[in-house]
Amino acid sequence: MSTGPVRGAVEALLFVAGEPLPASRMARILGVSEAVVREALEELAQACRAPGRGIELVEVAGGWQLVTRPEYSRAVEELLQPRRQALSRAALETLAIIAYRQPVTRAEIEAIRGVQSDAGLRALLERGLVREVGRKEAPGRPILYGTTPLFLQQFGLRDLSELPPPGTFAAGASPEPEQPAGGGHVATLSGSPPDAEPQPDTPPAPRAAS
Repeated sequence: MSTGPVRGAVEALLFVAGEPLPASRMARILGVSEAVVREALEELAQACRAPGRGIELVEVAGGWQLVTRPEYSRAVEELLQPRRQALSRAALETLAIIAYRQPVTRAEIEAIRGVQSDAGLRALLERGLVREVGRKEAPGRPILYGTTPLFLQQFGLRDLSELPPPGTFAAGASPEPEQPAGGGHVATLSGSPPDAEPQPDTPPAPRAAS
């Protein structure tokens, strides 16, 4: 198979996948070497950089994905608005703590935020942004939470080493997501740092009188 057909096949796979695809997986599917796939990816990325294109090719979460260009994100958001609802400030704070301190227990999250975080944690679990990664060797063996590959995908990160410094979080900022061509979205990491003023899911429980 020449480079041209491989590039077309790679573009088709990326379009229908709706999630990042590793070059190695595409090579197995197409029956060619990974080097050939990477050459096709470079050609496709170059083609997507041409003026007037609405999509671009990005490397994210250990794979490659076609996403809409940032300048068209608002139009795509308008199309997808009925399907999705923004995370609350409390959920974003909880997500920030998990991302930077994982693995972490719910009690540790609440100790940092100073409020109960059940609702925010539940929302993150339902969206697949965090998951249970084990249990802590402590009394009661509490559940440990960490981020998922979908978290990397949604926030446009290749891996956790690309997390921005906590101090660069913009408190109260709204994500400006790019939209993958195959569905879903890639959001920019925004919210508030783990030590920011907490936004409660529920009010803190009253302290017992001493």
